[in-house]
Amino acid sequence: MNTDDLYRLLRTSHAQAQSIVDTVADPLLVLDAGFCVLTASRSFFAKFGVDRYETIGKSIFELGNGQWDIPELHQLLSEVIPRSAAIIDFEVVHEFPGLGRRTMLLTARTLFQPDGGGHSILLTISDATDQRARDANKDLLFGELRHRMKNLLALVQALARQTPTADRTADQFRDELLGRLGALIEAESLGFDGSPGTDLKTMIEHILAPYSCTASCVTVDSGPPVNLSSKQVMFLAMVLHEMATNAAKYGALASENGHVHVRWRLREGGDRLELEWSESGEPRVVRPESHGFGSALIRATVERSLDGSINLDFTPEGLRALLTFPIRAGDGRV
Repeated sequence: MNTDDLYRLLRTSHAQAQSIVDTVADPLLVLDAGFCVLTASRSFFAKFGVDRYETIGKSIFELGNGQWDIPELHQLLSEVIPRSAAIIDFEVVHEFPGLGRRTMLLTARTLFQPDGGGHSILLTISDATDQRARDANKDLLFGELRHRMKNLLALVQALARQTPTADRTADQFRDELLGRLGALIEAESLGFDGSPGTDLKTMIEHILAPYSCTASCVTVDSGPPVNLSSKQVMFLAMVLHEMATNAAKYGALASENGHVHVRWRLREGGDRLELEWSESGEPRVVRPESHGFGSALIRATVERSLDGSINLDFTPEGLRALLTFPIRAGDGRV
């Protein structure tokens, strides 16, 4: 074999090796023992928007704007060749030119050569930014789910313990408890329906549907568009269920001629919701001498959970309730 034949063979082998490197999807570098770049994959040039002359022959610590010039990475790479060690998913979070803030994972291993001569390092780089964001979002959702389940079980326990038993049959206790649990289930379903927010009118109609004995006994006006967060849906649904239950037992919905009218408006530049509940058609309305668990639940839910206020006015014509609570930015308002 003459010199020309040997040169052609070496050139062909080099081209084949580079072709193999270029097939790798993740950016890849081959470094010599001094951590200078011997070759780079096509995906490396495309990912970081650099040319060969900016990369080949340069130390990895001099590339770009110094994103790899990290003391810990210096130490880890220095141990790869002499100890046949490996770096697995070393994380680099940096503001990369043309890419913005990204999370890169570096994996480095010794590149063994058949003749045993020379030493080099194979370094692969994977962009884990999107995956890390998805993982963080999953952790957040899982934490929220655990929190919701804890609160939900505590609420079910409180409903079971505090639903009155005095002067009630087992069937009456069961029906009252199941009614409250049904409202809670409905509210949770609305809160977890996957949409960005639950429309207020839709939510009110869902909660009051079981009490609409006739087409005219319940009226829900179409007020300004308001979307509620899942938290607001859950608590407001509990309040409306209690008010509807009380109306069915003692108020307008206990009479064939009774009527419930619900409407709302926005105050303070749209940052506060004001919801009005009015009952009519029941002539025997009197202010109750004592407040039961339902009334206490309504007031506590509005004041503590919705950070709002409620005024209950028992007029001769029927109950008038005015409920207000803030709709904060990012918490559901259109």
